[in-house]
Amino acid sequence: MKIHEYQGKAVLRKFGVKVPDGEPAFTPEEAVSIGNRLGYPCVVKSQIHAGGRGKGGGVKLAKNREEVEALTHQMLGMTLVTHQTGPEGRVVKRVLIEQGMKLEGSREMYLAIVMDRDSQRPVVMASSEGGVDIEETAANNPRAILKQYVDPAVGFQAFQARQIAFGLGLPNAVVGQAVQFIRALYEAFEKTDSSLLEINPWLLTADGVLYALDAKINFDDNALDRHPDLRAYRDLDEEEPLEVEASKHSLNYIKLPGGNVGCMVNGAGLAMATMDIIKLAGGSPANFLDVGGGANADQIKNAFRILMADKDVKAVFINIFGGILRCDVLAEGVIAAVRDLNVKVPIVVRMKGNNEALGKEMLLNSGFAFQTADNMMVAAKKVVAAVSGAPEKPPAKAKTATKAPAAAKGGRK
Repeated sequence: MKIHEYQGKAVLRKFGVKVPDGEPAFTPEEAVSIGNRLGYPCVVKSQIHAGGRGKGGGVKLAKNREEVEALTHQMLGMTLVTHQTGPEGRVVKRVLIEQGMKLEGSREMYLAIVMDRDSQRPVVMASSEGGVDIEETAANNPRAILKQYVDPAVGFQAFQARQIAFGLGLPNAVVGQAVQFIRALYEAFEKTDSSLLEINPWLLTADGVLYALDAKINFDDNALDRHPDLRAYRDLDEEEPLEVEASKHSLNYIKLPGGNVGCMVNGAGLAMATMDIIKLAGGSPANFLDVGGGANADQIKNAFRILMADKDVKAVFINIFGGILRCDVLAEGVIAAVRDLNVKVPIVVRMKGNNEALGKEMLLNSGFAFQTADNMMVAAKKVVAAVSGAPEKPPAKAKTATKAPAAAKGGRK
């Protein structure tokens, strides 16, 4: 789960990490009130779940109350486009009014903690070249990024923090402060079950004080049950609406840009393989959708409703391994969804496993023109071929359809 910068800084304050004073504002009047309290100059920072806000015009310095009011009025409601939002951008609905920091004689550095998949442990990363172009630094000069891997059994050690401080060339008088800062940051990362904690820039002022000038924190969704206080930070306006809707039905859904083949699969591994084989067959998956191993007919119907809400979907590939989710239960849900939602795109179904024969029989006798396949590649090629003819090949009622046998309604063991 992603959170806003001002929320991230509130989390860091609880762990003793030094951050500038500031508050969120939702109206120009609130912004002026906060600015008057903080004093001028202050900074007006748009709050969206994306980086690159400064380059996109979403971070401005205000020298007086008139500028705070004008800048807040300008930012609220604007569509901010950055390299992380994509061309569609994000609508700004809140701003952070923060005390201005003197940058003359200061140093901007980079500090982050992230889970490293290769080493399967957290890694603390730092660079003396912080600021808006850290991505270019990492790409063009990877040696400029210092790394300290953390053994979860012993935790982040003081000597590792000192190695980072010395590696950054910090003055001796600041090393002790840096060690405390980095260790407090790691404590926040660990105790909040974060997957990413990034400070960019990490500021050393001219008078030798370290600040987290920005804060980006992502929490592990699977650990949020342990943190109801953090769950309250969730901003649904910043999330893909279809992903929010899917979460209400215990469905794992992620929309993918540029795709046109809707995918419905049970199991994350099979879902990844399904997307890969669609690409291999020359198509483009429109989403990741894992209905889970224990889905019922209602969840299948809800999954279909979410797929059909995506106007980019021109065909659907259903790839199910029947285990706990029996193939006949899947067929029941798919048939109900196509009937009740008036689905008008081609549907290719591959099902293997528990009650496979019954599930296929139900699809065949449903009265709808489902395409089936036993082989994944064959199914992928069918759905890719169907995309080009999607408008002409809806799963309409078949002329020779017969009613499903009564035994199919109750299912078989």
